[in-house]
Amino acid sequence: MDKNTNQSVLEVKARQLLTERGVDLEDIAELVYYLQAKYHDDLQMEDCRYNVDRVLTKREVQNAILTGIQLDVLAEKKMLEQPLQTTIETDESLYGLDEIIALSIVNVYGSIGFTNYGYIDKQKPGILERLNDKSTGEVHTFLDDIVGAIAAAASSRLAHASADDKLLDD
Repeated sequence: MDKNTNQSVLEVKARQLLTERGVDLEDIAELVYYLQAKYHDDLQMEDCRYNVDRVLTKREVQNAILTGIQLDVLAEKKMLEQPLQTTIETDESLYGLDEIIALSIVNVYGSIGFTNYGYIDKQKPGILERLNDKSTGEVHTFLDDIVGAIAAAASSRLAHASADDKLLDD
């Protein structure tokens, strides 16, 4: 446990890996804003950042981040056996396990997250467009879905809090 932040070793590592792979909390908060702004007249980026931060405290989310990023990194280094190497490296459309890991994140905050996730996965705004750019040589087969799922979960959390007319502090 990090004495200064009360973060577990797992949470610290998950946040570190996101940063190392080029994803900031602000990037994910912008996705939350994209998903929720039309439903909240007074939505502030701070609300979006807060909800992303809360989602990242969940062990299920941290495990998904660590697992997905490790698979992306191994594929980037060409360290997986075939045919899995090519499947992950090219983000083969019928693979689907990247979405399954992402759905484990979305599931933490209820069914509204599934709708948010499906929408943002199709639209690919903000950081998701960059993570889906195959021309960079980087592999983000899992990370793009994980980032979208974190944003969808944070959006769900925000929607639930708004419905209760208060911020949840779970």
